[in-house]
Amino acid sequence: MPITQGNSAVRENRPSRQHAEGRAAVLAIGTANPSGTIPQEEFTDQFFRMSNSNHLTDLKGKLKRICNKTGIEKRHFHLSEEVLLAHPEFLDRELPSLDARINMVATAVPKLAESAALKAIAEWGRPATDITHLVFSTYSGCRAPSADLELATLLKLRPTVSRTILSLHGCYGGGRALQLAKELAENNRGARVL
Repeated sequence: MPITQGNSAVRENRPSRQHAEGRAAVLAIGTANPSGTIPQEEFTDQFFRMSNSNHLTDLKGKLKRICNKTGIEKRHFHLSEEVLLAHPEFLDRELPSLDARINMVATAVPKLAESAALKAIAEWGRPATDITHLVFSTYSGCRAPSADLELATLLKLRPTVSRTILSLHGCYGGGRALQLAKELAENNRGARVL
């Protein structure tokens, strides 16, 4: 549709977007979790012990009550006691630890995403180079270059793949990533969204 500006018509040069013929469908699912697992009933005790906070008994009791009501059975963690012992700055508020945390996440998050993505790609049965769009959501870290670029590199996706990252959205990020992937698939004919 031409856009009018004053008395003259200005034609839009962008090609019209071709929508998909049907609705989006999930063709494969891949999941991955950090290897460290803590049963929910042990989480509070372990957290307060590892953070040298057992003396905060009221807070510990409050967290234990919250944890008991969540319905969560186990928690997955990248951080282990060994990692915390190797990085005492993580537990000392007086010591700077942001760079160390960012560097740890910058390596761990793309590797975890790669593990899940490879499972989904294998189940899908097509080569990763057929992927046209990548939607990546993480609550763990925000850095440039971002984890979606690292994942695209690890998976050897084409350099033309359209990448979108959702950072620091919490649990909401996963739902929004699925919604965005659906919109991309339905509004771009031939789209293959990971």
